[in-house]
Amino acid sequence: MNKSWIYVMLTSLSELIWIYGFNTASSLWEWAIIVGFILLDLYFLAKACGNLPTGTVYAIFAGAGTVGTFLMDVLLFGQHISIMKILFTMLVVGGVIGLKLSDNKSIEGGDY
Repeated sequence: MNKSWIYVMLTSLSELIWIYGFNTASSLWEWAIIVGFILLDLYFLAKACGNLPTGTVYAIFAGAGTVGTFLMDVLLFGQHISIMKILFTMLVVGGVIGLKLSDNKSIEGGDY
């Protein structure tokens, strides 16, 4: 696995950690930890964009954050789940998989 893809996973994970912190933090030191994870998130995001197409990295980062936040809301914070939410979450996952599969594929007229 390309090292840049590890950075994509790390930026997605650190994003979920600080989003979780937004829902649970109550003291100054907890907020300081959240700020640390935000900075770490931005660092990993920048490293991932160093060798991968920025659009692909951002789409996967945003998709993973969306799906992860949805799952966190349902599993940890007791939010309502519906068939439509599941369907649209699956569409996001399908788009992320499609982007990963199409990474570094040549299209007639140039590489995209």
